[in-house]
Amino acid sequence: MTKSKSHGKIVVHLLLILGSAMMLFPFIWMILTALKTKTEAIQVPPSILPEVAQWGNFARIFEIFPFGNFYVNTILSTIVITVGQVFFCALAAYAFARLEFPFKNFLFLLLLSILMVPGQIFLIPQYLIIQKLGLLNSIPALFMPGLFSAFGTFLLRQFFMTIPKEVEEAAIIDGASRIRIFFTVILPLSKSALISLSIFTLLYGWNSLLWPLIVNTSTEKMTLSAGLASLSGQYGTDFPMVMAGSFLACIPLIIAFLIFQKQFIEGIALSGGK
Repeated sequence: MTKSKSHGKIVVHLLLILGSAMMLFPFIWMILTALKTKTEAIQVPPSILPEVAQWGNFARIFEIFPFGNFYVNTILSTIVITVGQVFFCALAAYAFARLEFPFKNFLFLLLLSILMVPGQIFLIPQYLIIQKLGLLNSIPALFMPGLFSAFGTFLLRQFFMTIPKEVEEAAIIDGASRIRIFFTVILPLSKSALISLSIFTLLYGWNSLLWPLIVNTSTEKMTLSAGLASLSGQYGTDFPMVMAGSFLACIPLIIAFLIFQKQFIEGIALSGGK
């Protein structure tokens, strides 16, 4: 029995190592390609290691594009989207979870119906709204449609409903208003759910591609993903430059994951449970 268990553990660990290698391979290949010349990147059969590491690719991308502006635009829009979505979704979720108002269930079902529709359907209406507001080719155009989400409202509502009503009733007896209960009772008890939503919103805002490409055509107002997409030209793609830019774009998320690794895992586990 002991030998069979040890053999089973060895097989499981080998499978986990193989799966980890398969997930790390694209990332490693991205770094190796970023250090190659353009000829080495497209040669057949492909070469794994570069003959001479082209570290200058990382500096050259800042010369070709305003890569610093891409970083600033991405960081700014991601922060605003994350803060705004967590705040507005929390307000809507609390209303659906605790308050009583006419057509509450119907409105909640209507909200959930948004999750059943592909997001691309909303691109044209959102673009027309931004155009009429005169915000095309501007930073606010990057984050305005992302300030609210049906998924975030659903996730937080489900969590708020698990909080005992007795906690709120005790606060009401002490004379607290609904606004005070929301900020001093509900939100402090919902840190795990708020962190979970923040993680998914952060990833969404940082990796968003289609909307920034549509709403902004000015190079100075592009995000990292949109700027990297513009490197793919009609007559060829400079793969080392694309990979170098992609690696630089990944660094902030990698650092954030290393710092908040525990919160990332807890947040994903919580969203899966809900």
